[in-house]
Amino acid sequence: MKKINFLILFLILLISCKQEKKTASLEVEKSSDFKIEFGKVSPKSVFRNDSLSIWGGSLVKGEDGLYHMFYSRWPKKLGWEWVNYSVISHAVSESPFGPFQPKDDALPDRGAEFWDGSTTHNPTIHKFNGKYYLYYMGNTGDKKVVSVPGKPKINWLHRNNQRIGVAVAESPNGPWKRFDKPVLDVSPNEDAYDALMTSNPSVCQMPDGKILMVYKAVGKKHPLPGGGPVVHMVAIADSPTGPFKKYPDPVFTFKGERFPAEDPYIWYQDGKFRAIVKRIKHEGGERKFSLVHYDSEDGIQWNKAKNFEISERIVTWENGRTQQFTHLERPQVYRENGEPIALLCAADTLDANGVRQSFNLQIPLKIYK
Repeated sequence: MKKINFLILFLILLISCKQEKKTASLEVEKSSDFKIEFGKVSPKSVFRNDSLSIWGGSLVKGEDGLYHMFYSRWPKKLGWEWVNYSVISHAVSESPFGPFQPKDDALPDRGAEFWDGSTTHNPTIHKFNGKYYLYYMGNTGDKKVVSVPGKPKINWLHRNNQRIGVAVAESPNGPWKRFDKPVLDVSPNEDAYDALMTSNPSVCQMPDGKILMVYKAVGKKHPLPGGGPVVHMVAIADSPTGPFKKYPDPVFTFKGERFPAEDPYIWYQDGKFRAIVKRIKHEGGERKFSLVHYDSEDGIQWNKAKNFEISERIVTWENGRTQQFTHLERPQVYRENGEPIALLCAADTLDANGVRQSFNLQIPLKIYK
C-alpha cells in the first residue's frame, strides 16, 4: 500500500513539474511576441515653442499627481547649437499626453569651471526607492556659436567634453543636487570605446535592485576631432549614483558600420530587458532613421526582438492624416502600473527656408503580447 501511495505521489509531482515547464515555456513564447505600435496622436500632444528649439522629453509622475516632463531647449535664433547652449528644463501637465506648460529650468548653466557648467542635454528621469534621479549629458567649453539657422555645424570642444551626470531630488520640482564629477566618465585607456566622450544615458532598475545603464560612447580610434567609432556600452551599479562597472563589449552593433544606432531607452518588463533604439541605416551614401526594438535576458547581451521594426518616423494624427518626420528620435517610454502607455520623442520638420523646427511628441503606445 505504501509503495502504491508513493507511486501516486511521484506521478502527481511529475505531472505538476511538466505543467510548470509548459507554463514557463508559454510565458517565454508570449514574452518573445512583444510587439510595439503607435496609437493616434492628439494635437495637444505637441510641445513646441516659437523662440526655442526643443529636443526630447522624459516623463515622471509626481506625488502631486501631475506629470513632470524634462526636456532640452536652446534659443532658436542661434541655430542648431544644442551641444553648447542646451539647458534641461521642466514642464508639467495633468495628463501624460499634454498639453504641457513650461515651469522652470531644472539644470541651468552653472559656470564653465564645472564639468557640466555650460550645457545640459538629453535628460532621462526616474524614481528609484522614493527619490528622483535625473540622468543627463553635461559639458563645458567656450560656448562659441559655429552654425547659422539652416546650416548646422558643431562645436567640437563642447562635443568632446560630453560626460554623463545624475542629479538627485526629493521631488520632481527640485531642488536638484548636482555633483562635482560625472557619474560616468571616459575611460583612461586610449584604446577604449569611450576614451573620447560618454553621453546619452539610458537607465533602469534591474530585478535585483541594481541600476543598469546603456550609454553612447565615442573612442579615439578614428581621426579627431570626430573620433569614433560611435557605439553603445553597458554599465551596472549597486546605487543610482554609482559607481558603475563598465562591460567591455558594445551593443546594438552592425558589422562594418561606425555609427549604427543612437538614443536607446531601456526598461524591464515581462521577464526581459527591452529597448527602443534609433537605428541609423547607411544606404547609398545616405543615413536613414527608424525606431527598432531590442531585448535582452541579462541587460548585457542584446538581440533584435522578434518584432524588430517599430516605425519609419511615421505618425498618424487623430484626424487620420499620416506624417513622416525628418527625425523621430530620443524615445522615452512612460509606464503606468508597469505598462508602457506613452512614447515621448523628439521630432522636427524643415520650414520653407530649410531651417529645422523641433518639438516633442507624446505618442500613445499599443503593446501586443
